[in-house]
Amino acid sequence: MNGRNIRAALSAALSITALTGLATTIGTGQAQADGCTAVQVISARGTGEPLGFAPQLGIVVGNPVYNAINKKLTASSSPYRVDYPASATQVNSISLGNTDLVNHITEQATACPNQSFVLVGYSQGAFVVENSLGVPTYTSWGSKIIPGWVEPKIKAVLLFGNPIGANGGRVTGTYAARTLDICHDGDPVCDPNGNNVNQHTNYGQDAGRAAQFAVDRL
Repeated sequence: MNGRNIRAALSAALSITALTGLATTIGTGQAQADGCTAVQVISARGTGEPLGFAPQLGIVVGNPVYNAINKKLTASSSPYRVDYPASATQVNSISLGNTDLVNHITEQATACPNQSFVLVGYSQGAFVVENSLGVPTYTSWGSKIIPGWVEPKIKAVLLFGNPIGANGGRVTGTYAARTLDICHDGDPVCDPNGNNVNQHTNYGQDAGRAAQFAVDRL
């Protein structure tokens, strides 16, 4: 992440905390028992994003998106929160998220061979998801990549406030058609002309759109 994106992400993280009045907590990374549901939504939260109430995937993106997907699905689903610091100051934060995501989805796909996956990444969490998919980012050096045999099980990738967008980056290749990358006009984390950090904290309004994109591909 370049200097401009870092400053924007830090400001956004502070705005999230100020708007919600909730403290950020680090949990076990598991919103509920995994089981072998038909679909699992794996979500990597944004920098400093509070978990909120169940399913504790993150109050800005993870929770509203999972709830919207679950509402539209006729099949069973389960949530998984990527276990990582989501920190703007811990240098290995993204690497820890990448490792947890790849390890979890590999183990889950082995244990539940008929399970499909939806990956959700918000802000810093978008880096975690992209690095795990093998999409080049500023932070992808040395990243673990989801095994090829798991790739067909990933039906949708939902990204919000994606930092690589600020420099014209996007998901290309294998996952391009399965990816919805939402950036609000003015969001300085993903919009190269953005200068309104408040645009980075209201992606919950896009939950229904994102959920429909995912369900259409399941």
